Parts: sequence; structure tokens; C-alpha cells
Amino acid sequence: MTTSSKSLGEWLKDFEREAFRLETLDDYSTSGGMEAYRAFLAGEPQPESYRTSGWITTVGNAVRSGKRIYRVHILARPLTDYLRFELSWGYRRNMTAGEDFYILDTTTQGNPIADAPDFWMFDERAVGKMSYTSDGEYTGSEFLGENQLPTYLKFRNKAMEHAVPFTEWWAKYGE
Repeated sequence: MTTSSKSLGEWLKDFEREAFRLETLDDYSTSGGMEAYRAFLAGEPQPESYRTSGWITTVGNAVRSGKRIYRVHILARPLTDYLRFELSWGYRRNMTAGEDFYILDTTTQGNPIADAPDFWMFDERAVGKMSYTSDGEYTGSEFLGENQLPTYLKFRNKAMEHAVPFTEWWAKYGE
């Protein structure tokens, strides 16, 4: 199977070394986990289905086999309700399975990669550009040609250069 013929789901299962995600939106609330988001807003406990989601299995299996899944979220304070949910419930949950998180906080430093879209990068050889509606609903991904790879490697490298580990950022700004 060629790089471009694999789906996002196949890449998430079949990558060899690392999967990197850049998140640029303040709200993904209509892309999944809506029951958990509603519970968060209502001050209720996390639903069992959220605590044991398939993503936790995917991450855990990858990490146990020596692979790395990590992401940078570009954001600014004050946090939206959705970001408070994602960071306090989602990131902290996913960390238990071994996913690494970083925050590029643009509140005081500006955004060094303002033109970067949301994307996944697998093994520094495949890039899936993510698409969302204006209200954060995931509409699909497009795998880009190899000629686009240098641009996305620069986005990843610049994001990592300016980001801080989530736990460090959360200790300072978490709610």
C-alpha cells in the first residue's frame, strides 16, 4: 500500500516510529466525545465510555511497542470551555496511556506558525491535513504529496521549538 492510499485510521495503527499531531483550533466539540464534554460542562464525573475510549487502547498499544505519539496544541488564554475540557480531561487521560503533549501558548509570544493547519505526520514521511467546519466538526483528512513534507516538517519543528511540556504549562496555567 502506498503512502497516499492509506487512510488516517490505517496510519494511526500502522506507523512505525512516531505520530505527531498539530492542533490549532479552540473547539473540536462536535468532532466526538460530546457526551463527555456535556458532562464536563455540567460538573458531572467522566463517563466510563470516555475514560476507556478506543483512543486509549490505540495509544497504549503503540507506546508499549516502542512507538511515540505526541502533539502540540497552539492556544491562547483565557481558555475556551472546550479547551478547559480537552486539557483537563482529555490530555490528562491520554497521558496515562503514554501520549506526550506540548502547549504552544500564543498569549504573550504570538504564533510563530500562524499559517499551519491541523495535521497528523507519520514517521516523517506522510502528512494528513485535517479539515473541520467552522464549529469544529471533523470533515476528513487529505494526505499530501511528498513535495509538501518539508513545509510540514518545518511546522512541526517550529511548534516543538516554541512549545513547553503540557505538565509544565498546566502546573502554571491549569484550571
